Amino acid sequence: MAKIEIKDTTGKKVGTTDVTDVVFGIEPNTFAVHQVVRSQQAARRSGTHSTLTRGKVRGGGKKPWRQKGTGRARQGSTRSPQWAGGGVVFGPHPRSYAFKVPNKVVKLAMRSALSAKLADESLYVVDALVFEKPSTKQAAEVLKALGITGKVTIVVGNDDMNALLSFRNLPKTRVITASESNTYDLVDNTSVLFTKPALTWLEGVLS
Repeated sequence: MAKIEIKDTTGKKVGTTDVTDVVFGIEPNTFAVHQVVRSQQAARRSGTHSTLTRGKVRGGGKKPWRQKGTGRARQGSTRSPQWAGGGVVFGPHPRSYAFKVPNKVVKLAMRSALSAKLADESLYVVDALVFEKPSTKQAAEVLKALGITGKVTIVVGNDDMNALLSFRNLPKTRVITASESNTYDLVDNTSVLFTKPALTWLEGVLS
């Protein structure tokens, strides 16, 4: 089993925790991570783009000129696709881009992301993030004390609302609860910070 250092909010080491190799010690499966991230991004697309076909464009009911004898090509409507202001052929229409990925692949991707972060020494654990009230200033001081810079994802306990509110306004910082953990948020960063309860909860789900 791998060991991870646990620090307090001042950056001082207060102990270690054992984590299972099933979650934090596997060979990262980049294909699974790619599939899941692509699925998440596709699901976020609005898919509300729309174009008008020739049947939906207003006007064009009258034949522009007679069929024969003008020397010009025959035309039936000024709303045909070849006309300026006409309909669009094979244009985009409202649709959903979402596609499903098997649940076991989703878990494999999260295990891969966590294993990669631990191997890169970019996974941090703090014993607790205790805030009497939401404080962005105090949250910034915690990150500075832990030596965390760059883009960071912070995973707090499901009931740590004060911590959630404290970190959410910091730049380059994404804060989520343990139950909201997902592959995209675990890989789209420079480092990941867990509270000990959040790490234990997520490890139990992925084991």
